[in-house]
Amino acid sequence: MMQETIEQRLTDAFDPLHLEVVNESDNHSGPSGRETHFKVVIVSEAFASVPLVARHRMVNRTLADQLAGGVHALAMHTYTEADWRKRFGEAPMSPPCAHS
Repeated sequence: MMQETIEQRLTDAFDPLHLEVVNESDNHSGPSGRETHFKVVIVSEAFASVPLVARHRMVNRTLADQLAGGVHALAMHTYTEADWRKRFGEAPMSPPCAHS
């Protein structure tokens, strides 16, 4: 499934402290069950000292095959741990879940 592929690619590339990949396809017109629109929230030190646009380019490069092969829209929220804590407070982050 596309969602799991996106999660795995981002995990492999960025070793995130927190990762959410949300399938938002049902919020858009078209048949249910498709995987074309996603939101990604990723917290990684790989983004340290990297401007926002460059972070998005990093994610786009990592998911180039998925973006070329079915993903129509990708909303990205990219943070370092310091960015996340400044914006959302000291709530602990959950590590990405390993799918079996």
